[in-house]
Amino acid sequence: MCLCGVDYFSTLGYQPSIAFEGAGFLSPVATLVLVLVTLLGALPVYLFVTGRAPDGVGSIGMLEQLFRGWIGKIAVLVLIGFAATDFVITKTLSAADAAAHLIGNPLFAESAPPWMQGQMVVTMFLLVLLGGLFLKGYDEVVGVATVLVIAYLALSFVIIVSGLIQLVFVRPELLHGWYNKILEGNYYIEHVPISGKGFWVIIGLAVLIFPKLALGLSGFETGVLHVHLVQGTEENPNDEEARVANTRMMLISAAVIMSFFLIGSSLVTGTGTLIPPEEYHVVHDEEGKVKLDAEGRQVKGKAVERALAYLAHGQSPELQWPIFGPVFGTIYDISTILILWFAGASAMSGLLNMVPRYLPRYGMAPEWASAYRPLVLVFTAINLLVTYLFNADVTAQGGAYATGVLVLITSACTATVIQKWRTREGRWYRRLPWTFAIITLVFIYTTADVVITKPDGIRIAIFFIVAILATSLYSRIRRSRELRFSGFHIPDGESKFFWDTIKHLELSVLVPHRPGRRSLVSKEASIRREHRIPRDLIIVFVEVELLDASDFYQEPWLTIRQEEGRYVMKITHAASIAHTLAALSLEMAKVGRPPEIHFGWTDETPWSGTLGFLLFGEGNVPWMVRELIRHAEPHEERRPMIVVAGK
Repeated sequence: MCLCGVDYFSTLGYQPSIAFEGAGFLSPVATLVLVLVTLLGALPVYLFVTGRAPDGVGSIGMLEQLFRGWIGKIAVLVLIGFAATDFVITKTLSAADAAAHLIGNPLFAESAPPWMQGQMVVTMFLLVLLGGLFLKGYDEVVGVATVLVIAYLALSFVIIVSGLIQLVFVRPELLHGWYNKILEGNYYIEHVPISGKGFWVIIGLAVLIFPKLALGLSGFETGVLHVHLVQGTEENPNDEEARVANTRMMLISAAVIMSFFLIGSSLVTGTGTLIPPEEYHVVHDEEGKVKLDAEGRQVKGKAVERALAYLAHGQSPELQWPIFGPVFGTIYDISTILILWFAGASAMSGLLNMVPRYLPRYGMAPEWASAYRPLVLVFTAINLLVTYLFNADVTAQGGAYATGVLVLITSACTATVIQKWRTREGRWYRRLPWTFAIITLVFIYTTADVVITKPDGIRIAIFFIVAILATSLYSRIRRSRELRFSGFHIPDGESKFFWDTIKHLELSVLVPHRPGRRSLVSKEASIRREHRIPRDLIIVFVEVELLDASDFYQEPWLTIRQEEGRYVMKITHAASIAHTLAALSLEMAKVGRPPEIHFGWTDETPWSGTLGFLLFGEGNVPWMVRELIRHAEPHEERRPMIVVAGK
């Protein structure tokens, strides 16, 4: 839970500031709506996803199971693009906010040289340091995450509870004053979606505004991606049922804990009582440009991107508790910096779990993409580039982060609705899981609102999606000549007997046959006549049935029977006809004399044949079989012979 929590809980470092920027004095009410959506929407969905994806594939894996073929593959690649947006921006945004806390600490500002106080420099240093930690090993990451989460939540609890005591018992008039302000329509929002005042207007505004607070929903997808790492029972750590139950308990615990901290932090930071509203603003000059100080840094309020730290340092005019001050504030800054910096660990682990699981298996990434250390280096380089492009600005990255988070949650909702729909019977209104359908509509609305109001998120997501699709297509084409064969599965004893018999024939003649077009008698007569095959030479007919041409690796099923004295091999669960025939002939060549494969002439053009081979696993078969054999078998004398003839 702590490894997932460094992503989820660390949002408290910047969530209050971003919430006040988007919702003003309505932050507590909008946060309450966010908490209800979390507990009544996202949490039930991911509890269901956990049970359907116990091997840690998450909602993306669920959708992959629901949609086969190229549609499923493309959907997965698009979602991986959004997931990459989520995980990459989690790292860069958190590191940038950690840098903001470090630079904003008075002791650091006084003692550090000017070159160490740049937002960009500090952010990139933290990202490189995190990458180095992952290169050291995964176990160390989990251990550090546990310590950081406990320390950070304990210190945040002290600040939030102190603020609540001040508002409820010591100065209750502050909370009453805030409530009267919003009742009178003083929301401190630049653009109010609807006009008016009163209780129901407040609720309506909160419902419309809460998508701006969507960063507080992060962590669920990361949680289900780690289900395979959760221990089952002491007696059997791999007990799947217990592992799923423990993961669900982890998600429930994290959601409940975070709900308290979200509501509590919004009350002490978002009511304009303990933190003056002007402390949330970046200062602009008369021309509307961001004002810079003598060192070239932005001039901004002390609570920008560090609202709870502002209280911890005793800078609030209304919360002057003896415990708060430079010492406690610095301790809190250290814990905040560490957990924000380490939030990237959760995102990095998600990427390291997701990318090797899909892209290499699809043939859409090179083999090194399955390796741990090269991926760490690649992701670290991407993080540095994104940080540079966003100028290490926390607020600028908020839209991209929220977009990635919400698209993944929406995909989980969609997968849940489809899964439940397929398992039910009756009329459509009985099959439709209405509760989850309503939850899905809520998240569709939330995602659309964020995309419209903060289009930067969808732009960077599109960049990741296009990059993944382009590199995947290039890798798939480049690796198309790999044999990608994992062995035959022979399901019965009779087929195994015939297989051993055929392999030891003096010369095997393989003839591909497509059932339904012509009989075996007619096929044999024409093939012997056109290919000059003598009567005493046994012909083995091969029938290949494609299952999913979009799959890369294949382990076909092989059954062999005799029909009127002829051997007929039936191969099913294949992904490509050419790869299956090449693998079959090479397997036979390992035992005896390399076989011959006899093809008839085709009328298709080279372009249509190549396209059919790449997309549908058939087309240009004789030429592709020869190329596959030539690349797989370096010794020419051991290569099966390809014969093409026809009228």
